[in-house]
Amino acid sequence: MKRMAVAGALLLGLMSAAASVARGQAPANPRRVVEQVREYRHANEHRIISELVDLLAIPNVAADVANIQRNAARLQQMLEKRGFRVQFLPVPERGPVVYAELATPGAARTVIIYAHYDGQPVDPSKWTGTEPFEPALRSNAIHLGGTLIPFPAPPTPYQDDWRIYARSASDDKSPIIAILTALDALRAHNIPLAANLRLVLDPEEEDGSTHLEKVLDQYRDLLKGDLLLTADGPVHQTGRLQILFGNRGIVSMEITVFGPYRSLHSGHYGNWTPNPAMRLAQLLATMKDASGRVLVAGFYDDVVPLSDLERRAIAEMPANEPDLLREQGIAEPEGGGKRLPEMITQPSLNIRGLRSGFVGSDARTIIPNEATASLDLRLVKNIDPKRQFERVIAHIRKQGYYVVDRDPTAEERAKYPRIAKVTMYDGYPAARVPMDHPAALAVIRVVEAGLGEPVVKQPTSGGSAPMYIFEKLGLPVIHIPTVNHDNNQHSPNENLRIGTFWRAIEIFGVLLADLRW
Repeated sequence: MKRMAVAGALLLGLMSAAASVARGQAPANPRRVVEQVREYRHANEHRIISELVDLLAIPNVAADVANIQRNAARLQQMLEKRGFRVQFLPVPERGPVVYAELATPGAARTVIIYAHYDGQPVDPSKWTGTEPFEPALRSNAIHLGGTLIPFPAPPTPYQDDWRIYARSASDDKSPIIAILTALDALRAHNIPLAANLRLVLDPEEEDGSTHLEKVLDQYRDLLKGDLLLTADGPVHQTGRLQILFGNRGIVSMEITVFGPYRSLHSGHYGNWTPNPAMRLAQLLATMKDASGRVLVAGFYDDVVPLSDLERRAIAEMPANEPDLLREQGIAEPEGGGKRLPEMITQPSLNIRGLRSGFVGSDARTIIPNEATASLDLRLVKNIDPKRQFERVIAHIRKQGYYVVDRDPTAEERAKYPRIAKVTMYDGYPAARVPMDHPAALAVIRVVEAGLGEPVVKQPTSGGSAPMYIFEKLGLPVIHIPTVNHDNNQHSPNENLRIGTFWRAIEIFGVLLADLRW
């Protein structure tokens, strides 16, 4: 009964706020909205963190279907409590896309927000003192000497530098909680929404969103709107909020080079039997020069040049590269002297993993039988994923390799001195909206008015997300990343800085209340 009463109160508050729009009530002042959202957060910190921690405790690797479905059910419960109409859009043999909509009578615009509720796979042995799906609190980041502390009981306030450690603490469950908390805060202060609101929560973004385009194509009528915001990714490395107007695409691939049928004694056969690990290293070394420029023919051919506005935005971004060198422990970056924001607007070729033989205490004196490299190719606007993959295939062939897409036969091994098995796994193109699009200008205006300071404006994100799907539906896509930049995204010890999370709630609050164009 208590839960029903709370749900009814929430729904009544949202309906009342929506009715204010229908009556033509003037939009709230952005600075005042931020203040009121902050007031609400101060009064409800422990409930907010508790809701986030409960969601983080549910494992969410995309291939773990049972737990992904548990996440979907929890999200449905949280959304319906706030008055959303929720619909599951089924994904074959996976958890569903969670779609939710909240109508605002009289609203002229519809804003769609995309986020994902799955997370990267985990290796618990790599986490420091905690488990990936047992959220823990630290007094600061591990690399800053943070120690484990208990979650405080009311009325003890949370400190800005405290961190929650758990998979998806930053990528991407906390933005979902921030959005819902922002709605709660607006309701509590009777602040109307500026637009109809729809949420699209992806169950397999970290696994390439391989089904998302097909699923959304079946439900394209649900996606009629004026703007898509994404709630994913980190703020600028300086800690300032940034707005991104595009994202890179991606191609994932593996290259396996073959040696003998079985691993051999390196003393008996070294200098005679070809070593696949060495050959793979030599092959990979042909793909980039000393400055990091990719040497694959045609790799940069289809890049759309930056506009004058985009170049100006990059020039105005904080020059924080010296700080990044110190933070990362490196003496010199790649790029031939170009800045990081400029390099992000170019396609990239990254070796994300190597496997062959044994190392460390397991090392043994062998010639391994095969060696594998896993690569990701980041794409920018106008580069076709399959075409870029084929360029890498052509490069491998130029190095004298016979290329197959499955294990070679005995006849092929006997005939070809160098064989590479190359497999493409997932891929999708980049997306980018002009920085002077009316919706983009409105987002900048509202966020800067709410924060009272300029934001960092970057033409594209370095990361990848399947935003091309929404771009094909005619939606301009703008990214509002809100988590700390040092969150160990995709890695062990993923974390969320509390103060950065608090600001995310304020940002979503002012956007939901004041975004009009």
